[in-house]
Amino acid sequence: MDEVTYHILTEMKLPHVQIISLFDFESNYPLLMNAKSNRSLIEYYFTCTPFLPLYVMDHYPEVDIITYMDADLFFFSTLESVYQELADQSVLIIGHRFPPALKELEIYGIYNVGMLSFRNDDNGLACLHWWRDRCLEWCYDRVENDRFADQKYLDEWPDRFEGVVVLKHKGAGLAPWNLANYVYSWKNSELLIDGQSIIMYHFHGVKRINRWITDTNIKGYKTKLPEMVKKRLYLPYLKELNEINHNLDKYFGINFGKDQSIRGSIEVQISQKKKIFNMLKIWRYFRPYFEKYVNNDLILNKR
Repeated sequence: MDEVTYHILTEMKLPHVQIISLFDFESNYPLLMNAKSNRSLIEYYFTCTPFLPLYVMDHYPEVDIITYMDADLFFFSTLESVYQELADQSVLIIGHRFPPALKELEIYGIYNVGMLSFRNDDNGLACLHWWRDRCLEWCYDRVENDRFADQKYLDEWPDRFEGVVVLKHKGAGLAPWNLANYVYSWKNSELLIDGQSIIMYHFHGVKRINRWITDTNIKGYKTKLPEMVKKRLYLPYLKELNEINHNLDKYFGINFGKDQSIRGSIEVQISQKKKIFNMLKIWRYFRPYFEKYVNNDLILNKR
């Protein structure tokens, strides 16, 4: 949803990827610009959600099924099982599946907008058009009159529209808010939840505090991060993010040899690295205590 990202992805020349610029997207929907003027940036992003699959269907009518996904999803296997549940129906949604201790969070929606599928048929289009109109009318980052952002509207879909499937596969809706629901096991080099394979995990709220520590956002959901989940889900995800971040450096490359101001900044960085080295020596000493008593929410970043 910004020009910098658009240009980076264009330069990467990813196979089988059709990139849409923000300008082209907004040019197709003048009503979005009215919404953009009366809500925050995140609220505007929420408002755009139903327009994105509609844009694809409008410009690529040969597309039979379009799936919207949040950027903080990470996949551990294919979506074959998900589409098997959708079968010949029109809309697929995934429940939050809150445990009893978090039932009060349903005021934000029974279902999660993180992943949604729509078939390009009468039922799928009717649902998308209704959702689009509701988001244009009201789409704010607060709970008000049984509404919340773009998400609470999904509560009505199973009763309002034909062909709506609520996904049952546990491994396709795993997220911090429902970790406490399941029993985890390791079998044949695979992490299972209640015996089912993990298809994807929603890394909602993961935040890098600094280059060494990442907050997993688990504490906010009244649970602890199981060691197996930390090792088999979070660490591979963070490793992948680190690799992506490292590889993107070439798209922001700077010629250090020709810029004196940069030379000066390097000298400062060298001084900072000495301080960091000393901090790391202290960290190595205190790390066992940190991990034992504090580190349920936090993960040490590694490359």
